[in-house]
Amino acid sequence: MTATTQGFAAIQQRDLVNQIADSLTEALLRGDFAPGVHLAEAQLARDFGVSRAPVREAARLLESRGMLVSQPRRGFFVRTFSAEELEDVFDLRLCLERHAIGLLAGQFSEYKESALTRQLDTMRQVAEHGTAAEQIEADVAFHRMLCEFSGNRRLLKVFDELCHEMRFCILLIGQLYDDPRRVADSHQPVLDALRTGDDAACEAAIDYHIGIAQQRVVEMFREREGI
Repeated sequence: MTATTQGFAAIQQRDLVNQIADSLTEALLRGDFAPGVHLAEAQLARDFGVSRAPVREAARLLESRGMLVSQPRRGFFVRTFSAEELEDVFDLRLCLERHAIGLLAGQFSEYKESALTRQLDTMRQVAEHGTAAEQIEADVAFHRMLCEFSGNRRLLKVFDELCHEMRFCILLIGQLYDDPRRVADSHQPVLDALRTGDDAACEAAIDYHIGIAQQRVVEMFREREGI
């Protein structure tokens, strides 16, 4: 095999891994796998009609995205949180983004408005035609922009550290909506508030945006826990 054909083989393998990861993300978004469930590598390999290697790589990819966790000699499991832990994640996220949008409101430029508008357009496009994984990443990217554009690099660093938990929360939010376009559209009031330049309006918009998600996701988990 030449160096060129070896490269082609690597590309094909990587494409297969991504396809399996996307399919698993779609299944997680539909709620096919409950939190805490063990994903049997051998069974998934049979279901996909592939060897176990690409399934294992796809699972590692989803682990890096915060959707699965691995346990030594036991394999991969769907990530789970208690309702209380989810409350903590949402509370921290709200503190970060409330501060970020307050800082951003005072320095909102045409460039930042244009970038956020393009990202919202991207979210709507992937809601129509993209995979569940792409929808989650586009959502995270919008909120990361809010933190990045605030100018507080420490805040952005903490946000990035929270991203694993955030991706899982966004995955759960997606289970609450039949139409992913509605998730994308829910970001429009945040951008509209920024355009006003009013600190109170911006804080109210982000409080509502994250607060509604927090309330519904935590309520869903409390029902699962029988609380």
